Amino acid sequence: MLDNSRRDRVNPLANNKFSMTIALLIIHGLLAVALLGAITHQAIGVWLPARPGPKSFIRRMRSVSTASYVTAVIVLFIATAILGGIIYPTYRLNVRIVLEQYELHKANGSFELKEHMVAVGMGMLPVYWYLWRQPLVEQYARSRKILTTILAFIVWWGFLVGHVLNNIRGFEV
Repeated sequence: MLDNSRRDRVNPLANNKFSMTIALLIIHGLLAVALLGAITHQAIGVWLPARPGPKSFIRRMRSVSTASYVTAVIVLFIATAILGGIIYPTYRLNVRIVLEQYELHKANGSFELKEHMVAVGMGMLPVYWYLWRQPLVEQYARSRKILTTILAFIVWWGFLVGHVLNNIRGFEV
């Protein structure tokens, strides 16, 4: 096996590929944080609408226009999932194998569950868009709450699992 300095001289592009994966992982994480903020604000606004009174931080967070987050949630969800799919082969080859060798089956299984939940979330996006389209139909209010909550759970699960697995192993070569 070649050490890192020898490998870089033999194949100067090897380090660039690794740098690109790290850059994509960082962008994936930033998109995930933006998605997390958008869906969380929307879920809070749906379940805890603002009440009259002095404007505190919590009241301002509750008084968001929930319908204004729909496009951002859809675009960020799709972009984050696509970027996750691009870096997925690197995870599969560099991280998952190590998790199996260390017998970290719960960590590995939680990522498998994340994959399935994100796929279900992608399938729910057309219904999510339909329920939130303007003008809002009052009879869909409960369905909007439930669907937004499910998507928020999927996003939070995906974010936390991805963060924990990155802390366990990362994309070290």
